[in-house]
Amino acid sequence: MKYQPHNYQQYATAFIEANPISCLLLDMGLGKTAITLTALNDLLFDSFEAHKVLVIAPLRVARNTWPEELRKWEHFSDLLFSVAVGTEAERKAALWKRADIYIINRENIQWLIEESGLTFDFDTVVVDELSSFKSHQSKRFRSLMKVRPKVKRIVGLTGTPSSNGLMDLWAEFRLLDMGQRLGRFIGQYRTDYFAPDKRNGQVVFSYKPLPDAEKRIYARIADITISMKSTDHLKMPEMVTAEYPVRMTEPEQERYDEMKQDLVLHLTEGEVTAANAAALSNKLCQMANGAVYGDDGEVHHIHDRKLEALEDLIEAANGKPVLVAYWFKHDVERIAARLKTRHIPFSKMDSSDSITRWNRGELPVALIHPASAGHGLNLQSGGNTIIWFGQTWSLELYQQTNARLWRQGQQSETVVIHHIVAKGTIDERVLSALSEKDRSQTALIDAVKANL
Repeated sequence: MKYQPHNYQQYATAFIEANPISCLLLDMGLGKTAITLTALNDLLFDSFEAHKVLVIAPLRVARNTWPEELRKWEHFSDLLFSVAVGTEAERKAALWKRADIYIINRENIQWLIEESGLTFDFDTVVVDELSSFKSHQSKRFRSLMKVRPKVKRIVGLTGTPSSNGLMDLWAEFRLLDMGQRLGRFIGQYRTDYFAPDKRNGQVVFSYKPLPDAEKRIYARIADITISMKSTDHLKMPEMVTAEYPVRMTEPEQERYDEMKQDLVLHLTEGEVTAANAAALSNKLCQMANGAVYGDDGEVHHIHDRKLEALEDLIEAANGKPVLVAYWFKHDVERIAARLKTRHIPFSKMDSSDSITRWNRGELPVALIHPASAGHGLNLQSGGNTIIWFGQTWSLELYQQTNARLWRQGQQSETVVIHHIVAKGTIDERVLSALSEKDRSQTALIDAVKANL
């Protein structure tokens, strides 16, 4: 297919080529993969400023999205690429191949640098979903920092650079510029831009930005960073959100309330206990969905209200494909059992084949987990409806999952986001937190505490 870039894509490509260190904060659906590959193509074959490129991405994005983009556009036909995922033998074989671009999943970056025995001789590195390197204490961050001085050119890509606040930006930019703009040490960064928030004596639990922190931080990183929103550059489809309320029966609600009040639920099959507010919020989310893990690890059935609502919504789709987002393992097991009983074809979105089938319109129902498939997958060709069976407190995963359909290339004029909400439960609190763009689980836990 012939690549005809938008003006903003041409600008972003030129920005990468002009800056040895670049960070693209591109909104979901703006085509950051094609933008970056076009820049890499020019750097490899026109200016000869890049020679061997490493792309680090989430597993499914590394395995599916980057190869698909490379095969999709005709101007990448001369680019040789190798995908280093799978077993250790498969990864080594891929890295030994002659290629211009090597693609590896982020979980294996420590293996590549410290355990593979291979020489790290990449002069150009692309970090797709830079936000996954927001923890300076993570093994993947520390491993990549060891070889960062060897890298002459680095590109950071993300649509959600600070999902937990401005504090996350330090590690991300420490990786990019080795501390030139936001400092080499997290302690100094905290001192310069933040003040202690929640504390107990000398122990500080959280920090809050100083009044002018955001402006000063963005001014420091402005020379290597561009930020774009999809609504500024694309004619995006309309996004319609809707709630599908369900109500538990009186005995079911009593079980839920017992758990909320006592942190213990007594069942004939066993007990369910929560040690603290965080554990309680997790248990209440499970119960709102219809089942809960007991202390013995067994799944205890609570109700089928959401399963019934899901059936209704699938029927109302009248044959149009729907994407169903689930959170807990027992959710997907119960959904799968119900769909099998009703003879409704479905598949978990966990393989290249299932993604291909969805995009061809061959799957009436696809089950997706936000944490494993929230980033990077292009699913807009398969449908325009998402049903949230359970709610997630993570704004980043929520937005990224919705953006699998609400993005450039969506053929429908409207994308519909359904939320199955158990009334009188924590579901309502979660949706409220998301609508207020609350980015931390702390607010959710505080909300639970307020109800105790």
